[in-house]
Amino acid sequence: MGGTRPADDARCPCGSGDTFAACCGRYLTGAAAAPTAEALMRSRYTAFATGDAAYLRATWHPSTRPARIDLDEDVRWVRLDVLGTQAGGPFDDRGVVEFVAHHRGPDGRGRLHETSRFVREGGRWSYVDGDVGG
Repeated sequence: MGGTRPADDARCPCGSGDTFAACCGRYLTGAAAAPTAEALMRSRYTAFATGDAAYLRATWHPSTRPARIDLDEDVRWVRLDVLGTQAGGPFDDRGVVEFVAHHRGPDGRGRLHETSRFVREGGRWSYVDGDVGG
């Protein structure tokens, strides 16, 4: 899991190729809001990778947000592959992002394949829910 944020000039954990400061870092610090559903999904992956449960709660839609988020400190998120998106652009109110997130933990390697749904309200994207499978 990591539990700490990368240096501003380190590569962002989401795999975009950009630096943390130029990519997800600005969303996790609150300096900017994610402009698309994919950007929010990538920043949420980065929050999992860095152990930022507060950001995960803040970007989870109130209608489906859990009372608390317990992150497994023994799981290290190592790679994100975005498989596709539907809508979710800067002028949309809904979006879908399909991804595979790879991790390592005490039981070895694993992966989470999810198709996530997002909504944009008041100019801000939030995660609603997702279908896990694959």
